Amino acid sequence: MMNTEVRAAQTPAGRELVVRLAFGSMAAHTLRAAVRLDVVELIGDGPRTAAEVAAGAGTAHQPMTRLLRALSALGLLAEHTPDTFSVTPAGALLGTGHPASLASFVRMFTDPAIVRAWEHLDSSVRTGEIAFDSVFGTDFFSHLARHPALSTDFNAAMSQVASETAAVLPRAYDFSRFASVTDVGGGSGTLLAAVLESHPGLAGVVFDTADGIAQAAETLARHGLEGRCSLMAGDFFQSVPRGSDVYLLKSVLHDWTDAQAVTILRHCREVLPPGGVVLIVEPVLPEVVGAEGEGTYLSDLNMMVNVGGRERTRADFEEVCRRAALRVTSVTPLAEAAPYFLIEAMAG
Repeated sequence: MMNTEVRAAQTPAGRELVVRLAFGSMAAHTLRAAVRLDVVELIGDGPRTAAEVAAGAGTAHQPMTRLLRALSALGLLAEHTPDTFSVTPAGALLGTGHPASLASFVRMFTDPAIVRAWEHLDSSVRTGEIAFDSVFGTDFFSHLARHPALSTDFNAAMSQVASETAAVLPRAYDFSRFASVTDVGGGSGTLLAAVLESHPGLAGVVFDTADGIAQAAETLARHGLEGRCSLMAGDFFQSVPRGSDVYLLKSVLHDWTDAQAVTILRHCREVLPPGGVVLIVEPVLPEVVGAEGEGTYLSDLNMMVNVGGRERTRADFEEVCRRAALRVTSVTPLAEAAPYFLIEAMAG
């Protein structure tokens, strides 16, 4: 390292960055405690005193004050006078009643089912093996299937993540030229419901495992789409349903290895009619790290330690599509739902 680089690394800003990152897991568990103790709901439209919040949560006063001050330092609450707090716009996202709530997302991604494997990231880097499997004695999705409450939390978290994309995708792509869409790995149906609501001429199918679609009927009923959308349980490693013009995969391929991703795409290709398309909604890594933020790179490591998948570059997507006899025809950033892109592929 050059002397100038050494001096730069020793600046207060450099030290602050490293310390902040080292404290990152502590910040995550502070959010987890806030969600588990219903802090945002208890403060409500506030401000509220720490004593009031503590009484509602059934905790002692002083420990609650310390939690609320930490949340204030993180920008999720604001302390107006000593011991009196209100919720910031960012903090409101931790409330279960917020229309853009991330409470289930926080609950899931700070759960031991996610974070314990991260303790073995260095081992995964050394060996290429999935840390989760050795820690829990089974793969991630089998673990979910054995723990229904955790599976429900996971589905809710995925639905919350999908909601932002659901607000953007229906107007980012011309679905009006098609008659039917199958959402492969569609989970709760949040994304497909948004597409169908925006395009009244479309019919749809939500295709996922039985556990995956457990909340989908409720979603469709809430949007009045029961007559235009059906649910189908199955395994996309075996086949996908015939009969649609569009096969939509959001946040599916990054869960799997390249060989597994090719299998999923090949099954979509096998049922694709003339003029049909496969639409992939996922982050697309640049060829060189830039200013896009760290989230997708941390997601890439999360895929490594927990499920064995990966985030991909455009070239990576083109390669797995090519191996499935598909050709990538466009890659479009969904700017209002960053870091997601819309990748269109057709029979190649």
